[in-house]
Amino acid sequence: MNREADGTGLRVYPGYLDRDKQTALLDAVDEVFTVAPLFTPRMPKSGRPFTVRMSNCGPLGWISDENGYRYQPTHPETGRPWPPMPATLIAIWNDVARYGCPPEACLINYYGPAAKMGLHQDRDEENLTAPLVSVSLGDSCLFRVGGPRRNGPSRSLRLDSGDVLVLADDARLAFHGVDRIYPRTSALLGREGRINLTLRRVHAPAAATSQPDPAAGVVREAP
Repeated sequence: MNREADGTGLRVYPGYLDRDKQTALLDAVDEVFTVAPLFTPRMPKSGRPFTVRMSNCGPLGWISDENGYRYQPTHPETGRPWPPMPATLIAIWNDVARYGCPPEACLINYYGPAAKMGLHQDRDEENLTAPLVSVSLGDSCLFRVGGPRRNGPSRSLRLDSGDVLVLADDARLAFHGVDRIYPRTSALLGREGRINLTLRRVHAPAAATSQPDPAAGVVREAP
């Protein structure tokens, strides 16, 4: 497995998951969707729908609606707790995150062929020292990443199915987004589109010392 790094905390692991492991992870994600179906998030205040659909797994899930961005322990439409994270995702975190505590949330984004995601920072977490670990499945995408300022310089990377990307250290608050999807570059999903799984630590370690292991799928209230 090769690794590409730029010295800022951005690390890319091309082909981290081979085809068999991608298929197994996709099967696990499909099981998540049976409990926590994809929903369409909305922008704060305006209620404008995102172009991506979302779900989550783990003790907490990230959502967006007219009331703002936040983490909560239940699905916004079904009211049910998020299902546990697949063991494969926990193993990926343990291998590449270089962080001593387990993830508490895994945001699952489904990008259709025309979907995109504007430049943004992931900063809704109490703990901004933990890395973000991103796993790509399905069609390739053009991923753009910059620095801590939205209007700063940026560069583009192509992410393919099975690739893993880490934003850590100085890159943790880098603005990033998805400029486009490359349709029909992968047959993994059986349809056009891309699934992106982003593993996140929400709380600082000291705030979670008495909490259950997220890998067990136990839910706790968001702060």
